[in-house]
Amino acid sequence: MEHDGFALVAVILAIAAGVALLATRLRQPLIVAFIGVGILVGPAGTGWVVADGTVELLARIGIAILLFLVGLRLDLNLIRSTGVIALATGLGQVLFTSVVGYLIAIALGMDTVTALYVAVALTFSSTIIIVKLLSDKRELEQLHGRIAVGFLIVQDIVVVLVMIALTAFGQETGENLAWGIGQVILKGLLLLAAVAVLMRYVLPWLLHHIAGSQELLVLFGVAYAVSWAALSEWLGFSSEIGAFLAGVSLATTPYKDALGARLVSLRDFMLLFFFLDLGSKLEFVDAGQQMTEAVIFSLFVLIGNPLIVIVIMSAMRYPVRVGFLAGLTVAQISEFSLILAALGLSLGHITNATVSLITVVGLITIGGSTYLILYSHQIYDRIKRQLAVFDRTAGRKAGLAENSEDVDVILYGLGRFGGHVAERLGAAGLRVLAVDFDPHRVANNDRPGVSAVFGTAEDVHLMDALPLSRARCVICTVPLLEIGRAMLHGLRDHDYGGKVALTAHTPGDAARLRADGADIVLEPFSFAATATVAALDELIAALGDERGGEPG
Repeated sequence: MEHDGFALVAVILAIAAGVALLATRLRQPLIVAFIGVGILVGPAGTGWVVADGTVELLARIGIAILLFLVGLRLDLNLIRSTGVIALATGLGQVLFTSVVGYLIAIALGMDTVTALYVAVALTFSSTIIIVKLLSDKRELEQLHGRIAVGFLIVQDIVVVLVMIALTAFGQETGENLAWGIGQVILKGLLLLAAVAVLMRYVLPWLLHHIAGSQELLVLFGVAYAVSWAALSEWLGFSSEIGAFLAGVSLATTPYKDALGARLVSLRDFMLLFFFLDLGSKLEFVDAGQQMTEAVIFSLFVLIGNPLIVIVIMSAMRYPVRVGFLAGLTVAQISEFSLILAALGLSLGHITNATVSLITVVGLITIGGSTYLILYSHQIYDRIKRQLAVFDRTAGRKAGLAENSEDVDVILYGLGRFGGHVAERLGAAGLRVLAVDFDPHRVANNDRPGVSAVFGTAEDVHLMDALPLSRARCVICTVPLLEIGRAMLHGLRDHDYGGKVALTAHTPGDAARLRADGADIVLEPFSFAATATVAALDELIAALGDERGGEPG
C-alpha cells in the first residue's frame, strides 16, 4: 500500500462494504463489487493501492483458499450422475470458445500468445456464482441445474490442467523443452503420490483428532491449503495447483462439509485483496480500443457460449428448454479467468493491458449473465419459437419403440422418491415404464416389473412415443409446478383418459395442481412430516408409560 496506515485500510474496507451493498441491491454477485473496488482504489482510480508485497501476499492466500475449497467440493459423482452430457457439453464448450475466441483475437490484431490467453480466459465460467444463483432460484436439483454444475466441474478440472501446462512451458531451463516438460511430469507424479499417501494413511487419523475443535479445524484447513500451495510453488508449479490438490485430498473425508462451510466467509473476505491487487496492476492504456475489444468479446461470451451448449444438448436429444437454461450458466467468464490472466502476467506471457481487457470482459459478462439467469424463464418464453429450430427430441421415438409393450403405469423419475414409488408399484404386480434423465439409473434399473427408458419430464414431445393409450396411470415424481402443469397440458393434448398423479413440495403448489386437474398430488415432505409426528407421538407415549411405571 502507498500509505501503510490503519486508517487507509479502514477506508478501503468501508468502500468495499458500501459497493458490496450496492451490488446486492442490484442483485449482482460480490465478485463484481470486489473488481469494481479494486479498479476504484487502484492506479486507474484513486491510486490508494499500488502493487505492494503485503496486498499481494494476502491476495495469494485468498486464491489458495479459493482453490482449496474448489478441490474440497469436487464431486466427480455429479459428473457421473449427469452422464456423458456433462463431459460432452463441458469439453465441447471449452473447445468451441477457445477456437473461436482465438480467431476473434487474431482478427483484432493480437499476437499469438496474447490471443491464446484471451481465448482460454473466455472459456471458464464461475462455479461459485452459478451455484449461488441456481440455489437462490431453487434450480440446483432440476435437470438443467444438475447438468450445468456437472459441466462446470469439468471446466474446473480443465483450468487446473491448463495451469499445470502453463507452468511447464513457463519455466526457464537450460535444457530442451522435452526434458523440461518431463521434469514437470515427474514432479507432478510425485506430488500426486504424496497426496495419495496422505489420503490413505495420515489424514483420516489426523482429522479425527483435530475435528474435536472447530477453531482448530479451520486453522488446520488454512495452514494445510497454504502449505501445499507453497510446496507446489517450490516444486515449480503454481501455488494454485497445490491448494487445489490439498482440497482434493480432503474431499473424501467426513469433515469436508464442516470445513468448507467455515472457510467460505474467509474466502470471500480474502478474495477482496486479490481484486485489490489486480486493480493495482491494471493499465487502461487505450481505453477506447480496449472497450471496443471488450464489447466484442463480451457479446461472444454472452451469446456464443449459450448457443454452443444449446447445440450440443440438442444433438444429444435434450429439450431445447433444458439446453437454453443450462446454456445461460456459461454466459460469463469466471474468477479463474482472472487468476489465469494473473498467472500469465507473472510468467511474462502477457501485459497489464491484456489483464485489464480480460477484467473488463469479466465485469460485463458476470453482470449481464446474472440478469439472464435471474430472468431465464421469462426470456425463454419470449424466444422459444425462434429456438424451436434446435429441437431434436423427436429422434427419441425410434429408441422408445422397443418399450412399446403394454404397461399399467408410466412413471417419470427414478430418483430417491421416484425409485421407491417404482419399487412399490412393481412389487404390487403392476407393469411400469419409467422415464429418467440419468443414463446410469436407466442402465442399472433391475426392479421387478419396471422397465426404464432415457427421457426427461420437461420433454412433452416425448409423450408422442409413450404408450399412453394403454397406460392406466401417469405419475410424475418431479416436484416442480411448471413441469406438472406442462405435463397436464401435454396429456390433455394427447386425449389421455387415465389417472394423473403429480408431485409437489408445498401445499400451495399441491392446491394449484389439483385445481389444474391432477387426480392425485403426492406431497413427500408433508407425508414425511406426518409420519415423523406419528413416530414421535408413539415415542412420547412409550416414554410416558415408562415414567408412569417408575416408583414414586
